[in-house]
Amino acid sequence: MSQSDRPHPSLQDFAAEAESWLAERRAPLREGAVTWGEGSDDVSVFHRLSFPEERDLLQRAMEWQQEKYDAGYGAITWPVEHGGMELTADHERTFKAIESHFCVPAGHETFAVTTGLIAPTVRIFGTEDQRSSFVRRFLRADELCCQLFSEPGAGSDLAGLATSAVQDGDEWVINGQKVWSSGAQFSAWGELIARTDPDVPKHVGLTAFLVPMDTPGIEVRPIKQMSGGSSFNEVFFSDVRLPDALRLGAVGEGWKVALTTLGFERGGTGGRGVGGSWDRLLGLAQWLGRTGEPVMRQKLISVYMNQKVQGFNRSRSHAQAESGRPPGPEGSIGKLAWVRGMTEIGEVAAELLGPRILADTGEWGTFAWTDHLLGAPGYRIAGGADEIQRNIIGERVLGLPGEPRADRGPWRGIPR
Repeated sequence: MSQSDRPHPSLQDFAAEAESWLAERRAPLREGAVTWGEGSDDVSVFHRLSFPEERDLLQRAMEWQQEKYDAGYGAITWPVEHGGMELTADHERTFKAIESHFCVPAGHETFAVTTGLIAPTVRIFGTEDQRSSFVRRFLRADELCCQLFSEPGAGSDLAGLATSAVQDGDEWVINGQKVWSSGAQFSAWGELIARTDPDVPKHVGLTAFLVPMDTPGIEVRPIKQMSGGSSFNEVFFSDVRLPDALRLGAVGEGWKVALTTLGFERGGTGGRGVGGSWDRLLGLAQWLGRTGEPVMRQKLISVYMNQKVQGFNRSRSHAQAESGRPPGPEGSIGKLAWVRGMTEIGEVAAELLGPRILADTGEWGTFAWTDHLLGAPGYRIAGGADEIQRNIIGERVLGLPGEPRADRGPWRGIPR
């Protein structure tokens, strides 16, 4: 009898086993809401760490993922052949809920990109050799990955990218530049979308590749963010040679590969532990004695309602993924809701704090919110700008007429 033919353990039995396994390895968190003034007051959206600090954070997250993976908890819904348990999304949500009650390493965007975006993309588009070589490696976080999508000359128009890949026998020669590549300085691999045919419409002439980031000709330059960190990077390609065996998907299908990766990103948004949470915002309002004010109560309940809607949308995305279907345009709804929620949390925190958010007086839980306020707008662009998400929803979900376009025809002839 195969693993898929065996009955799934009940959620109750699974939860009991998972809790016992976690309790043997991790200290429990204090029960109840966040205790004001205790622990870290970090609510940053993007990390504000030195290179060694960020590297150490990632190392701790990788080691914890490896421990979970080896026990079966790192890929709960995945097939056994990839190290998974072949259980349901409900089992995965149950484990995450239990895990949240224990002291575990902090997350990181590069870690999430590796396990949640690129690993499932390789599973869908990779050859047998690629799946056997990379899926387990990425799911277990043995090595990290970054996305090599955005470009300075294409803006939010990902299909307008100009980085070229020219075939030379069994190799491809890559030239161009990428930007906003989160975690590229820590990554062993990148998922690259490059232009392989400039004489066809822009969406058609793209091809995806898996790129070893230590390949000669690749240069990574960290970008200093206004919040103080350097999580983002520019990545330059100068006559980088890749074997055709690292091509991901068919030639000319790079747009399909990119949309799949972005679909996983948008469908998973809201589950990331970045920025200030509803619990932390409520704790701030309670500490300031503002929860009895009618107008503030309305704003707080708006934040709470948005969090609940995000949860419902994530459940739908998980159910779709569990059925084996690639993510669809509905992921744009989750992306917009998540960004709206982060923005709203920052605005309410700023109203609650007033001048306290502007100067660092050393007071716990006050000036720390500036990292959330400065970081949240970045996700209006990351993973596809808000305007792009609305176009996707309007055209591909609601069936509305498309936007007027002036970029049809061969990519080479489009003004830039």
